[in-house]
Amino acid sequence: MRELIDAFDNMPLIAKIILALPGLDIVWAVYRLCRSIEKNNAVGIVLGVLMIIICPVIMWIVDLITIIVYGKVLWID
Repeated sequence: MRELIDAFDNMPLIAKIILALPGLDIVWAVYRLCRSIEKNNAVGIVLGVLMIIICPVIMWIVDLITIIVYGKVLWID
C-alpha cells in the first residue's frame, strides 16, 4: 500500500489535476482511505469511506483547489 501512496504523491501536477476532475476524483478518495489504513487511523478510515460516497458531489472542487494551490490533496493525516 505504501507503493500506491508514494506513486500518487510523486505524480506530476497535471496528472493530479486531471484525477481531481469530476468522475475521476474517486481515485483521491481511495488514496485517502489507503493513507488512513496504513496509519491505522480509525477516524480517517471512517471519513475515507464517507469520502468515497460523497466525493463525486462535493470533494472534487476542494481537491482541485488544494492540488492547484498546495500540490496535494487535503487530508487529516
